[in-house]
Amino acid sequence: MIMAGGSGTRLWPLSRAERPKQLLDVVAEPGGGAHSLLAEAFTRLEAVLPAERIWVCTAARYGEQVRAALPRLRADRLVLEPVARDTANAVGLTAALVADADPDAELAVVSADHVIRPVERFADALRTAYDALAARPRSLVTLGIRPTSPATGFGYVRRGGPTEVPGVAEAAAFVEKPDRSTAEEYLASGEYLWNSGMFVWRARTVLDALAEHLPESAAGLARVVAAPAGERRTAVLAEVFPTLPKISVDYAVLEPAAREPGRVLVADLDVDWLDVGSWPALAQTLETAGGNAVRGLSVALDAAGNIVFSDDPEHLVALVGLRDSVVVHTADVTMVCPVSDAERVKQLLAEIEARHGSRFS
Repeated sequence: MIMAGGSGTRLWPLSRAERPKQLLDVVAEPGGGAHSLLAEAFTRLEAVLPAERIWVCTAARYGEQVRAALPRLRADRLVLEPVARDTANAVGLTAALVADADPDAELAVVSADHVIRPVERFADALRTAYDALAARPRSLVTLGIRPTSPATGFGYVRRGGPTEVPGVAEAAAFVEKPDRSTAEEYLASGEYLWNSGMFVWRARTVLDALAEHLPESAAGLARVVAAPAGERRTAVLAEVFPTLPKISVDYAVLEPAAREPGRVLVADLDVDWLDVGSWPALAQTLETAGGNAVRGLSVALDAAGNIVFSDDPEHLVALVGLRDSVVVHTADVTMVCPVSDAERVKQLLAEIEARHGSRFS
């Protein structure tokens, strides 16, 4: 299951409410051209599973764009959320529909905004997670990325004791985004992995965990699946889904379950991993020219460390004497900010919406 419902506000003004980051062609291809993060995620899963076993959960307003972006996605594998209620309900809704189709189904949950290389190593780790599930059917398996730096923008998972499956350990604890010194301690210890937000579990198991830890969502989702597929189920979904508590799957399921020894496992994923959630992250997918990360027509004079992005092939972005800044040009917005303030773009968008409504969202 690919989670593809986010709006990508930290990549504004490129990512918009009606055209979010996962649907934008931002991943460069060898020899020119680009494809979307969502298409990349789908192709990555096809290294492990046939296309007919891949599901996508997205916002209802993105349904047609997702269908166009993924021609190999089966029509009945697209799950449309009428409103956003965070990942616990997105995962729960898809798990309920998958379990309705196959009560014994095993479900991997991945994100639509990751770049992972090499794909073969990702496929091996996903198969290892499925092996762990075969050995411990009640377990919740999370994929942990082997850290390469003391990153402060990710949550972490602390490895506990080993399991019978090589490369999989019991998860001792989940920890929030640390400060720099704590992150350095985590990296030096070798005990911590970045929490990738990707999981493997039986569909029925996650529904049972929701029933235990988030009963209101579990009851609501059961009502949805009990309705006959088609217009009636869509109507019940539209009625029930907006009333469900808005909470992430980490808070609702993983963290409470981790208090039960051996219930949550972590599979080691040793890959080059990029969570494309901000302009500095996206810059790592862009070409480098003169010390700047660039996409589009630009000229830089005595300028370095900048991220320059234009989606208009006829518009020139020209820089002189500029350092360490993000410069983004779209048809209706030009945004400039220091790279160090890139995480505040979401805050900037909130201020713009307060002044101009949804015109530039």
